[in-house]
Amino acid sequence: MNNTEGMLKEGSLKDRTIIITGGGTGLGKSMSRYFLQLGANVVITSRKLDVLQATADELMKETGGQVLAVQCDVRKYLEVEKMVEATVAKFGKVDTLLNNAAGNFISPTERLSARAFDTIVDIVLRGSYNCTLALGKHWIKEKQTNKTILSIVTTYAWTGSAYVVPSACAKAGVLAMTRSLAVEWARYGIRTNAIAPGPFPTKGAWDRLVPGEFREKFDLKNRVPLGRVGEHQELCNLAAYLISDYSGYINGDVITIDGGEWLQGAGEFNMFGEITQEQWDAIEVMVRGAKSE
Repeated sequence: MNNTEGMLKEGSLKDRTIIITGGGTGLGKSMSRYFLQLGANVVITSRKLDVLQATADELMKETGGQVLAVQCDVRKYLEVEKMVEATVAKFGKVDTLLNNAAGNFISPTERLSARAFDTIVDIVLRGSYNCTLALGKHWIKEKQTNKTILSIVTTYAWTGSAYVVPSACAKAGVLAMTRSLAVEWARYGIRTNAIAPGPFPTKGAWDRLVPGEFREKFDLKNRVPLGRVGEHQELCNLAAYLISDYSGYINGDVITIDGGEWLQGAGEFNMFGEITQEQWDAIEVMVRGAKSE
């Protein structure tokens, strides 16, 4: 067993129906594949139906599972309601919502137009609360229990980050929603949790965030104490666990999976990791000298 293999036993998500926003590409596609391998039915949504259908066909052929591709702009509540209706019509129920759809780009904030700011906030925050509200209303009205909502956030949801301010604002809102509803909706049998991933390379997002020649200069794995980026399966394992019954007592939490990246950036003296042993010897002499004065 290693970190590129599935963690849960076969059938752990059997007969579960899972909606994954942004499920046609990247991490959403990887999580969809693993959920199918564990026996779930999967619904993938985005605005690009051709991409969704190609992914659905590929995953069904690969896993033998059932995938429904539904075109949906999560920024529009009526489209979200129709997506939920299509899911129920196909599979009879929905058990889990995975808020994964996102948008982001690197830019000095003063260079952004109001429209650019709105675009990110609308996809990430509005999209997440539209889907969360639609599913929550449906489950509560139908008196359905043992349901889960999992949202993909980021560590800068609580620290903030320069040059991705719209994303930071939106992800912070999603995290606040997650923690708030964990208390409010627990009585209805609905659990809400979040994952804050570190660097997990995907073609689209990676190219936008660290483009071209800057990828080597600002290699994100150099910020990670473990010295590497994440494997998609590691995130898939965590996500599958959090939506399964195995995590039935976890509610309102956000779990970081980043190899220690944000902690390294948070510590005031963490940059001292670059000091050599010889330099440490010299520092020790200086410190002892200061103590004796």
